[in-house]
Amino acid sequence: MGNVYKKIELVGSSREGVDDAIRGAIAKASESMRNLDWFEVKEIRGWIQDGQPQHTQVTLQVGFRLDDE
Repeated sequence: MGNVYKKIELVGSSREGVDDAIRGAIAKASESMRNLDWFEVKEIRGWIQDGQPQHTQVTLQVGFRLDDE
């Protein structure tokens, strides 16, 4: 049988941009989860102050492989 995956949704945020928000969310999830294999960006949004982007939020779906037992 092939691999079976479960998906969870994460929201990463950063003042540095999209890439940093994605990396931060995945790094944090990796602290308590195993077998993270892929991610898909679902939504990008941000906060504006004084006409300038200040903060970016990225919603991701992350897939992790279920263990064979």
